[in-house]
Amino acid sequence: MSPAESFVQSILREVVHECTVRGDALFTHWIDLKLCMETASYSPSLDTIKMQVYFDVSYTSKREFLKEINWMLESRLNQVSRDITESKMKTKEQFDALYRKIINYILLGSGMGSPSDVSSVQEATAALQSIFPLNELGTFMVLSKKEKEQQLSELTMTVTGIRLFNKATKKEQEMDLTELIPAVLCEALSITNEAIENEMGVSQRLAWNYTALLEKYNGSQLSEYDVSLIRLTQALYNVRQHEIFLQILLADSRVCAKRIEILKKDICSQINLLKTSVQPKTAVLSSKVFPLFQALAKLWSELQDEAELLNIFNNIAFKLQFFRTSEDTIFSKDLLDNLLEGIEVKTDKERLNEHSSDRIDPGHMKQHEWLQPEPTTNLTELPLQYNGFCGYTLVHKDGLILPGNPCIGVLKHKAKLYVFNSKEAAFQFAHNPDYFIALVEEKAKSLPELMKLLKLHQTPSCVQPGKPSLGSQSESCTQTDLHPLVTNMVKSYEWNEWELRRSAIKLADLQTTVTHSSQTHLSHMRRENETQTWLPKEVGCQCKRDGETGVPRPQIFLAGLRGCRDGRMEKVNLTRSIHE
Repeated sequence: MSPAESFVQSILREVVHECTVRGDALFTHWIDLKLCMETASYSPSLDTIKMQVYFDVSYTSKREFLKEINWMLESRLNQVSRDITESKMKTKEQFDALYRKIINYILLGSGMGSPSDVSSVQEATAALQSIFPLNELGTFMVLSKKEKEQQLSELTMTVTGIRLFNKATKKEQEMDLTELIPAVLCEALSITNEAIENEMGVSQRLAWNYTALLEKYNGSQLSEYDVSLIRLTQALYNVRQHEIFLQILLADSRVCAKRIEILKKDICSQINLLKTSVQPKTAVLSSKVFPLFQALAKLWSELQDEAELLNIFNNIAFKLQFFRTSEDTIFSKDLLDNLLEGIEVKTDKERLNEHSSDRIDPGHMKQHEWLQPEPTTNLTELPLQYNGFCGYTLVHKDGLILPGNPCIGVLKHKAKLYVFNSKEAAFQFAHNPDYFIALVEEKAKSLPELMKLLKLHQTPSCVQPGKPSLGSQSESCTQTDLHPLVTNMVKSYEWNEWELRRSAIKLADLQTTVTHSSQTHLSHMRRENETQTWLPKEVGCQCKRDGETGVPRPQIFLAGLRGCRDGRMEKVNLTRSIHE
């Protein structure tokens, strides 16, 4: 028993148990149980559901794919980067081992060769020694971990650019990027878009054949051939879903192929710029040429990302073919040829051309809005309901799906767009749109694969932002809590000083430091204490005021003291008057 059958059987046992506990009769659930048992066995419907689940799990946006690719690259480099940034070197052998680890990191990060490839290791070593010799490891070791990681990234890009430039300038003739293309890109380019187109062509031919048979034997059973119309309809859904998935992958693959061609031209231009900047036997400043090498490495990295994307799309397309229902499971090829004898098998393009001239006249149905191909440029790129299939044909012809023709006219009903495969189908559907929309939903309840195939789980709208519409209005209510809890609380906040000290000791991780449990001469029996004191303030006051006046200094001259024997001494007052 397969895992799917075991899972369904477990569900059936739970249903029986619940019915027994509640006292419900199993007869009312017999039809649902029978459907589950039929689904548990092989059926195209089960293959379609498996295909839809696989595609939803495997396929995502280009941005998410690139994130996954970068995450895988970082996961490969994390361990090597940790060994480099956390290593403690003392001997010459340890420095040599660290230098080899840096070379391995560069090879893993560049995608140019493997650490086990001797020639790649030699090329990377020569390029690294030209910009980062072994004697500079001492300067590298004193850097912080973040600075080491940044320098490793810069060295990887610079060495990659140097190697690319050396490979491109080996020969003097015109540069050829064939030898420079990554291995993953060579593998992806070998599986070109033709492979996806071929697989899509097989699904399209099966869809055209199944559609022709369903149109001929509609309402009747092929009892004489032991072929069930229900299973044939399910097979039609299967190949149509496979075709839609391949169309998505083919569009993405073409975008990747165009991007790869642009990157190739940019790489050639960057190499030519380097040739003009780096002349033989001429010294060039590293600040001028290193950014050019790093820009070349960045283009190379983008080329590898596009190659990985192309490879992913090809792998998804390859695995999708295992979910496509083979025609051998329904009838043999000889039986199919006998059934198709005398039946005109029309392609989708022939069906579109058949009714391209039948256009809706909006004047005849003024109660609805119709979009015509003239005023609307790209009708096929609009968000069409039912994934572009005709809803009226699905209901009217017992589950038959036919692509709609936008040239007939696109019906806009409640902000949603509908297309039809004929003018008559458009008139019938527009007469009562809500009735046919409800019938399509009821049809999808019995055929779960239609939910994904017709995109019923999505509600595309053509309403412009900010403009309300009847299809987007609904009654709603909200309730505000009386005492809402604060959501911006920082639970890691700690006010206790000693708890912060304990956390700091844990973050310091003293067990991995060099001076763990050691004492130096300067720190023996000593400790550093720091205190804070408040110096006395300088205070002053004014208690008196000094003043002075300019009073004349007294001067007296005694005349006749010398040189006169009989002279008489006279006293002369030379003091100046205070009133002068």
